[in-house]
Amino acid sequence: MKGHDAMTIEPRLIVTGREADGTSVFVTDEPADPTTIAAFPGTFYLMWGTDDGGTTVGTEPQEPKVFPFFPGPGGTRALFLRFAPHSSEPAGDPEAIAAEGAEKLPGLLDVFEPDNPGMHTTDSIDYGICLEGELHLELDDGKEVKLVPGTLVVQQGTRHAWHNKSDTPALMCYVLIGAGR
Repeated sequence: MKGHDAMTIEPRLIVTGREADGTSVFVTDEPADPTTIAAFPGTFYLMWGTDDGGTTVGTEPQEPKVFPFFPGPGGTRALFLRFAPHSSEPAGDPEAIAAEGAEKLPGLLDVFEPDNPGMHTTDSIDYGICLEGELHLELDDGKEVKLVPGTLVVQQGTRHAWHNKSDTPALMCYVLIGAGR
């Protein structure tokens, strides 16, 4: 596949922690698990998240909180999302597609507008960093901007959609911070 060679980023998760005596240690170092659903043309790598309302650090080990997909106020999520080339609408039985999405990525599809493919609004501040390829961010009235590697988008709870119009995958890293509206 063009542009998808040995230089392609393979998401990896490294987590640190502390022993009871306070010594810093590596808790996790592993490749990220890919997740795909028919409702979305791409691959999700759910990396880490924290509980709503804020979090603390110390010697108690933290477990990742990745569901629901979008955090509530004070919660966070970190993920990679590789958008397929020429991302298009899913084909197949809409009920089966929705059920698979609800099972594998609970909460994701709830924010999407049924009559405006791809458009959605979340109650979060999202930092989106383009790492590979190019992606278009669409806002109201069809206004768009093209993202290339090195671009950071700060998405402040606005209505938007993402489109890969190119022949190669596009990889984004997102950090979502749950917010009140």
